[in-house]
Amino acid sequence: MKAPIFTGTGVALITPFRKQQETVDFTKLESLIEHIIASGVDYIVALGTTSEAATMTESERSAVQEFIVETVAGRCPVMLGLGGNNTLNVTDTINRTNFDGISGILSVTPYYNKPNQRGLLQHYRNVAEASPVPVIMYNVPGRTGVNLAAETTLTLAHEYSNIIGIKEASGNLQQVMQILRNRPDGFRVISGDDALTYPMLTLGADGVISVMANALPKEMSDMVHLAMKGDLKKSLPLHYRMLPLMNAIFEEGNPTGIKALLEIQGSISNILRLPLVKSTKQLYNKLSTLYNEFGN
Repeated sequence: MKAPIFTGTGVALITPFRKQQETVDFTKLESLIEHIIASGVDYIVALGTTSEAATMTESERSAVQEFIVETVAGRCPVMLGLGGNNTLNVTDTINRTNFDGISGILSVTPYYNKPNQRGLLQHYRNVAEASPVPVIMYNVPGRTGVNLAAETTLTLAHEYSNIIGIKEASGNLQQVMQILRNRPDGFRVISGDDALTYPMLTLGADGVISVMANALPKEMSDMVHLAMKGDLKKSLPLHYRMLPLMNAIFEEGNPTGIKALLEIQGSISNILRLPLVKSTKQLYNKLSTLYNEFGN
């Protein structure tokens, strides 16, 4: 029996840039997509936070989306990052978006404005009513400055059949458990924190949208799939084996760490767009050491 869409291991895909003029390196992007699909991931998230979409022009975002869809060629679902802190702009963007090859959207809570729960409710109601594809909400208060409360998540989950899940990156396992305990059938709870994925899976979560899986797609997928099957004896050692790298890649922000690690692997050039900058030499060397130890 085929697993429901957007369960298991999703990859928050990075965007490789060329050293010359920091343009998108589509050759490296294609290689990365091929590698992660071959490694057993379940779906790809295009143009999420990890992709540095906020630093791209609209034409670049469209080109990257089209390229990812064409490269994936239906071999796994593609989720599209589509959110913002202006509700009208988000719904207008949804109305203008080409959803060919897109199986759902990942929509982050409005950032900076700090809306209250009533504002968040209405925001996601508007998104749900505009979207022609399923919606996954994204709660990441460490970045946005606002927490989508469990009660608000559950209200939306019960109100809208096309709001099919939440990427939970609050770090609050009490909140996660409240959602898991009271969610409607079929509502996905997805880890948004690599290091908390294993404990969330043991509580009943449905997988992860992973940054680490850019660099370790097979290992991350194996850990997630084993845990979801209840084989904790095999999945726990994989979690602990990856944990030092999981923690280290976020020490100087995201995607700073993962891009450094991917360069260490030889996959991409370590280029980011301002206001993001490369990792320090100290972190780069630490990641190199940890990766060498991981391979032994």
